[in-house]
Amino acid sequence: MRHNVPLTTASLLSIVFMTFHLTDDIIRGMSPGGVVNMVGVLIFVVWLYGTLALADRRSGHVIMLVGGLLGAAVPVIHMTGAGLGGAIARSSGAFFFIWVLIALGVTGTFSVILSARGLWSLRSGQPR
Repeated sequence: MRHNVPLTTASLLSIVFMTFHLTDDIIRGMSPGGVVNMVGVLIFVVWLYGTLALADRRSGHVIMLVGGLLGAAVPVIHMTGAGLGGAIARSSGAFFFIWVLIALGVTGTFSVILSARGLWSLRSGQPR
């Protein structure tokens, strides 16, 4: 039985935003478009399996925690250094690119908080 619908929802949204982000990175030439992206697909499949099939288990919470950390790190990585100004801000689709980064940071961080709370409650035997 699903006890943590907000965690599942936040994790699913993070997966969707990550796929949008990877697609935009490939289109902009920041990431090579090739077979190397199959690693990303594999990561998304494991993350999706942990979210949907293992949601009430410790392993599912760990997978969603790691996925949330990954999602929360992407905006930080893109906004360090030169940031998102300049060529990216003036390019076509900049609004969507930056919006996805912000949404990914929010849902990723929310997933981290909820999965850590879920792991803590599983550890202490408290009802979720």
